[in-house]
Parts: sequence; C-alpha cells; structure tokens
Amino acid sequence: MTTLYIRYPAKASVEHGAAQSCPFALVGEGGNLLQQGADALGNLGERVAAARRVVLLLAASDVTLLRVKVPPMSAARLKEALPGLVEEHVLGDPADCVLAAAAVAGEDGLRAVAVVQRAWLEVLVKALLAQGAHSVSVLPAQLCLPFQPGTVTAALTSGDGGLELTLRQSQSEGLGLAIASQPAAALQTVRALAGDAPVSLYLPAAQIPLFAALPEAQADAPHPVALLEDHWSHWVSAARSAPLDLAPALGASGANARRWQQWRWPLRIAIAALLVNIAGINMEWIRLKREAEGIRTAMLQTFRAAYPKETVILDPAAQMRKNIGLAKADSGQAGPDDFGAIAAALGESLSVLPRKDVIASLDYREHALQVKLKPNMVDGNALAQVRSALAARRLDLTEGPGGAWQIKLLAGTGTGAKDGGKQGNAGGKP
Repeated sequence: MTTLYIRYPAKASVEHGAAQSCPFALVGEGGNLLQQGADALGNLGERVAAARRVVLLLAASDVTLLRVKVPPMSAARLKEALPGLVEEHVLGDPADCVLAAAAVAGEDGLRAVAVVQRAWLEVLVKALLAQGAHSVSVLPAQLCLPFQPGTVTAALTSGDGGLELTLRQSQSEGLGLAIASQPAAALQTVRALAGDAPVSLYLPAAQIPLFAALPEAQADAPHPVALLEDHWSHWVSAARSAPLDLAPALGASGANARRWQQWRWPLRIAIAALLVNIAGINMEWIRLKREAEGIRTAMLQTFRAAYPKETVILDPAAQMRKNIGLAKADSGQAGPDDFGAIAAALGESLSVLPRKDVIASLDYREHALQVKLKPNMVDGNALAQVRSALAARRLDLTEGPGGAWQIKLLAGTGTGAKDGGKQGNAGGKP
C-alpha cells in the first residue's frame, strides 16, 4: 500500500517551454521513503499505476488561497454559494475555476478557500487517471510545508525556468512566486514577505552554503533566516494534514472517474455472463415445456384409445388410475387400500398382542382405516409391535388424538379406485 507524491512545477514555467521535470517520492504505508527522483509526468505511468494513491502537490503560484466569511450552511449549499462568495476576489469568471473550501473555519471565523484554474487542473488529473491512478488528491504546495505558530516557513526549489518560492504563513495561508535564479534577491523576497516573523527556509543541500554567505542569513542580521535542508519527509508529513483537497471539487472529472473506469470491463463481462445464463435458462425452459407438452399429448392419446367414451379429460394419469381401480372392483378384485384388505391386515397384526379385544370401533374413510381403542388396553410397546407388523404389510400406522389409530397404505404404494366415499363400518372385535 504505497502513496506516490508528485510536485508539479509552476504553470508559467511549463507555458514558457521549460522541461516538465517533476520531483516525486514513493512512500510506504508507515511513511518510510521507498524511492525518490525527478522525471516528466508522462514517464511516471508505471509508478502511478502501482501506487494505491497519488498525491499531486500543485505549485503554490498556481493556487490562490483566500480567507472568506462564510455563513453557516451545509456542504451542498456551500458548494453552490462559493462562486458568489469569491467573485470579488477572483479575476475572471469563478465558473472557470475550481473552488475548494476548508472543512472548518479558523478562529477569526473566516474559511480558507483554494482557487485554481479548472482547465489546467483537469488536464493534470486526467493525465494521472489515464496512466492508471486509482485515487488522486490535489493539494496546494504551500499547505504542505511544516508550520509552527508565530513563524513563517518557506522553500526554494530550482526549476528549468528559475526558482520557485513556496511560502506558508499560517495554518491555511500561503502563496507562491516564480523568481529569477538570484540567491540574494530570492532571500530578500522571502524576508520581505515574512515581515518580522522568524523564517525557516528549506533549500537543496547544495545551495545551503551559497545562501549562508548572504548577509540576510547571518546570525547578526536583524531578522536572520534559518536555512534547513529540503527533503521529502517534511513535505509528506505536512501533506497528510493539509486542510484542502482540490480533486473532489472537480466532480465527475476528478478522482472518482477512475474508480468507475476500472470496473468498466468487469461490469461488461458480468452483464454478458448474466445475459448468456438468462438465454440458456430460457432455452432449457422452452425445451422442457415442449417435452412436457409431448408427454401430455401422448398420455391423452393413450387414454382416449383405452376409454373412447370419456369426454372430459382433466388429468389423464389420475383418471386412468381411477378407472383401473373401478375395473378391479367390478371384477371382485380388492385393492390394497380397500376396507377388507386393511382390516384383514390389522387382524393379522394384532395377533402379536397378548389380548386381541382392544378395538372399540372401526371406521373407514378416504382409503384409511380409523381405529378407536378401548381405554388402557395398548401400551407403547404393544403399539410398536403392531406398527412393525403393519409396516411388513406395506401399511402405515399413525396415532392421533385420544389414542385413535389411522392405518393407510405407505406413501408411494399404488392404490385402487379413489371414490372417496365411506366403504364400510364395523364395531366390536374383528
């Protein structure tokens, strides 16, 4: 999980034809520096795509920081109101700028607002997204310098077009200038912008001796400037607590666009697979429907051939079973679920009991024999013996309310005619 920090040069130096050499640093999750260097933005594609997050430090001279009085309002309403609030502070149309406000106001009640040219920022963010950036943040470089209350922090970096001055005056104030490569003039400019406040100036290690020899940096000067070696650690540390991020203010052109782009092909593949599965399921359903219709047609033809006088055919299989059962009954052949067959099987099963006079009454309905027992005549052991004997004859015994038995054919065993009527009633001993 790495973060790639890129310091982009000032827009003015790029427009004047200077080489776009961007210092970069690859930082691990714990803040350790893994790699650093300088290269053109277009040559950082592999590093951009490999990093979990890309943080672009926009040159301080390209970002204007304002202090604006903002009435209490929601974030959505603040976004709509920002162009009107900064209109008098911005040259040109605020609609052509990206506006980002700090989440909270300062002690003086003023809210920090960053302003940058929209077209310029969109070009940079889209260039990073095109190289495979997963998440992009854009921070003003002046807010990525270390800051101590009551002091001013500055940094001078060398570019192909001269020196770039980055100055941080408070928690949410700072500015940037592009100046000529003249150490004395640069140091005087830093001192003038800082006023009477102590100044910490970060410089490349090779330039510290050159600036240290200047009068403004001497210890006996009225306002000496502390010269410190510039390195990535303080930029990274301060960037993590920067109060403003310009990327979300870009909307659909910002970092969220890449998140949708990276799911574009997986979503297409998932939709295609879903359509293929739906088509396959529908084809299988059509095949099974045709097969069912063919089977039903064959059953109707067989039924009509066997019973040509039947005019109403709702369920050929059920009507066939009923007619076969009726035919067996007419010929004197008892079905396995007739009253006589079940009663006979019950009488044989009761032979396992010490006493046979346990039945109070028999009732036959719905192809099942209802047996009412005499009180306290059959215990659990006797019930288990009778149930086992009936199971051997393909009959099932279930005990209902009041100790009554219901005896019927086991599930899956063929039955005879299903006339549903009451076929017999007997009382006393079998």
